[in-house]
Amino acid sequence: MTAFLTRGGRDWQPDYLVSIDPEVCIGCGRCFKVCGRDVMTLKGLNEDGDIVELDDDDDDEIEKRVMAMNDVDACIGCGACARVCPTNCQTHGLAA
Repeated sequence: MTAFLTRGGRDWQPDYLVSIDPEVCIGCGRCFKVCGRDVMTLKGLNEDGDIVELDDDDDDEIEKRVMAMNDVDACIGCGACARVCPTNCQTHGLAA
């Protein structure tokens, strides 16, 4: 395994965003606002539990808005999103 270090040479372990539980997420967008890397995006959850694109025409079919993974490879494992999430709907860990 690769050793990760801070700029000052201290050991550091990244904690990458692995998934977001749409049943627990409230779509508040706090995680999106603290992440400058486009790792997440706002989507819709339909009545079947499927994550779908938000579209003004389909608003009647959207049960709620949720954050969803957008670009997982852009995550640097800083953990800022986890620190601001009020529902603890995210799973973090090491990349496979």
